[in-house]
Amino acid sequence: MSNEIYDFILGLRAIRSYEPRPLATDDLEAILEAARWTGSSKNRQNWSFVVVSEPAQLEALAACGDFTGPVRASSATIVIVQEPHGYEFDSGRVAQNMMLAAKAIGVVSCPITLHRHEQAAQVLALPPDRKARYAVAFGYPGPDSEPRRMGGRRSTHELVHHQRYG
Repeated sequence: MSNEIYDFILGLRAIRSYEPRPLATDDLEAILEAARWTGSSKNRQNWSFVVVSEPAQLEALAACGDFTGPVRASSATIVIVQEPHGYEFDSGRVAQNMMLAAKAIGVVSCPITLHRHEQAAQVLALPPDRKARYAVAFGYPGPDSEPRRMGGRRSTHELVHHQRYG
């Protein structure tokens, strides 16, 4: 295993402070391409994406969640739309791929939960059979975007069980 890749994965952090400038088209396309290539259950790819970058729409989207300051501050937020018969596990996989791809090209990100997903569906004009529960805010690192030192992590002894829980 490459220690460089392993360390890169371990170093991914949610960043909430961004420069006030739009994402370059090439950077946005690279993030979306990484999303497109994410694996999914039975390769159904039961997702689609809504890219939100206009300030008024970012504000409306931010109102759909409880801790959405990064959406308001972002250059762009990509909403993960769960298509019919999609799985939330796959939504998490695609979010992580977008975040890792962004990090690789110098873009920082923060995952977002849209707690009022029915409201988000209205803001995004989704068809009735689609859900928007998760999004990822993106931007270029702002002056306060140094990753905070992570608190400790629970030990593997506390987290890992073998054969049965406990």
